Amino acid sequence: MDLFSLSWSALRAAVDGLTDRDFELPSGCAGWLVRDLVCHLVIDAQDVLITLATPTDAEPTRNAVTYWEVVEPPTGEDPLDALTVRLAAAYGDPGLLRFHLDDIGSAAGRAAVLADPNVRVGTREQVLTARDYLDAYVLEWTLHHLDLVAHVPGAPAPPAAALTRSRTMLEQLAGVPFPPALPDSDALRIATGRRPPTDEEHARLGPLAERFPLPIG
Repeated sequence: MDLFSLSWSALRAAVDGLTDRDFELPSGCAGWLVRDLVCHLVIDAQDVLITLATPTDAEPTRNAVTYWEVVEPPTGEDPLDALTVRLAAAYGDPGLLRFHLDDIGSAAGRAAVLADPNVRVGTREQVLTARDYLDAYVLEWTLHHLDLVAHVPGAPAPPAAALTRSRTMLEQLAGVPFPPALPDSDALRIATGRRPPTDEEHARLGPLAERFPLPIG
């Protein structure tokens, strides 16, 4: 749960450090500008608040790793993706979007700190402990932090501990470890299809390269 706070605080700080011009740059999410990604983070923060306020007595059905599912790669036709782009454009002034993320993001961060780690919560028609739910979001925050800074020179990278934990979760999801020589950030980008491997990386991955990407949702 500490990694949730660490990764979320680092991501919000990275957003806060963006210039207005940075919001018009492409992000690491295909088809999304940085402003679209930041708008998505607002929606993510809302989901965290809703989930932590949705306790249940039902038995857990997922954990931090199985919360994620391998899904079809995005096509840009998903209605929610299209809505995110329209919402981001509607903000107009990047300062308003930055303020909204800080406002609701701070609330989500406080809710996570106050949450009982053993309470069961419901989301996406699944049940997890709050501990597992917040652990799952370390991967979400870390991947989107990589997306945020993909084309922003000098922007801060995600915390090393969050990168390592996210790599471990993806390895568990894939059912096989990634080559140790592959840095965490590169492993995460390649495994999730955010970029193709170089020839050298493809050679290191061997047969594993044929199993990528692992788009998750």
